[in-house]
Amino acid sequence: MTGTPPSEEAAETAETPELAERVYGRTPPGGRSGLFRSRDFALFFVGRAVARLGDTMLPVALAAGLLQHGYGAGAVGLAMAATAAAFAGLVVFGGVFADRFDTRSLMIGADLVRLGTQALAAGLFFAGHVVLWEICLIGFVNGVAAAVFQPGVASTVPRLAADVQGANGAIRVAESAAQLAGPALAGLLVGFSSPGAVFAVHAATYAVSALCLLLLRLPPLAAGRSRTATATFRTDLVEGWREFRARTWLWGVIAIWCLYMVAVWGPTVPLVATEVVQQHGPRAYGLVNSALGAGTVVGGLLALRLRPRRMLRAGAVALFGFAAFPWAVGAGLGIPAMAACAAVAGAGMSFWGVMWATSVQTQVPSDVLNRIHAYDVAGSLAMMPVGQALAGPAASLLGASHVLLVSAGVSLVVPVALLAVPAIRGLLRADAPTTRLTPAPVPAPAPADRAPARPECG
Repeated sequence: MTGTPPSEEAAETAETPELAERVYGRTPPGGRSGLFRSRDFALFFVGRAVARLGDTMLPVALAAGLLQHGYGAGAVGLAMAATAAAFAGLVVFGGVFADRFDTRSLMIGADLVRLGTQALAAGLFFAGHVVLWEICLIGFVNGVAAAVFQPGVASTVPRLAADVQGANGAIRVAESAAQLAGPALAGLLVGFSSPGAVFAVHAATYAVSALCLLLLRLPPLAAGRSRTATATFRTDLVEGWREFRARTWLWGVIAIWCLYMVAVWGPTVPLVATEVVQQHGPRAYGLVNSALGAGTVVGGLLALRLRPRRMLRAGAVALFGFAAFPWAVGAGLGIPAMAACAAVAGAGMSFWGVMWATSVQTQVPSDVLNRIHAYDVAGSLAMMPVGQALAGPAASLLGASHVLLVSAGVSLVVPVALLAVPAIRGLLRADAPTTRLTPAPVPAPAPADRAPARPECG
């Protein structure tokens, strides 16, 4: 896809907000005012925000609940891993199901399954009957349900919002706010009641999500390519992979992101927690983590405002900011400096996330979008456990601070690699102008005694 930069002459003709957005590459003031006037998008927004709030509460409930019943940190990790493994291993198949069947019905069904499993977990914790394999089994079922639910999110956003980037930015802000509030709320519930109360609230968030999905009116998918009625599950799976491979910018980002997961995100999460808690205490870690969450809110707000024509290029530039976080901790800076760097990192990561999600949702045909999104999620998450597993041995060998400094260095290499791929840095947004927007010439009126001149061809 190629395009010509809009000229100043074209900009002067931008008399409507829609045309101004195409010319300037950004939305003019008030251009997104109708986003929340849509009842259906508002319902989806509320459902996603509430569900995210519940998801951020779950780690606190698991850790507190299992530790209270005599289990150690290994058991907590095993329970979390059961969910992550099921999700990462099955999300690709969930994408095929989402393209073959009614997306909303699958998402509602997945929410109802998780409503049941979390209600069961709440009952077990309230009754004091907590057995590790049962909790792991519940987590595994939750992961399966999440694998069915998640692919449908990608195709639902563009069906509900004409401004896909604005919708993604708004959802990112809400999810970031939930990330800040969820753990604190879970801590209060554990302190004043029990871990079972957190599981009960978590179950209720899935009920709210299912109700919102049930109430919204989902427009039909945009017309896509004809689908063979006899297409098998395997055929759909292979077609999704073929569509994924056909887009260099898509698989190029995922391939580079695997390095990011192994060398940056995987080690940073556990090692930052370890270093900050050991050196400054848990309250300092909470402050740094809150700053990271606040930064993601800022990044989402920036994504609501800025409208770059080359979204992945802009997102990759913003991603340079993440290097500040592992560098600050590895260099042993003070808590205020760590918090400031964490905020910068969160903003950069959040802005990149909106640019990436919007690119996928607007560049990929609707009839394969769920499968493509599933490959995206699976590829993005596949290497994270590897990075987490290598973090401990690497820290023992080199020292945690040195590993974090290496992660900071790789954090600079990754956006450079993204910008080095022409298909990634040159990808134009789907609504970018591909021709110069100049006023059409007005023909002079023909003299009354002469016939109009014949138009020239060519």
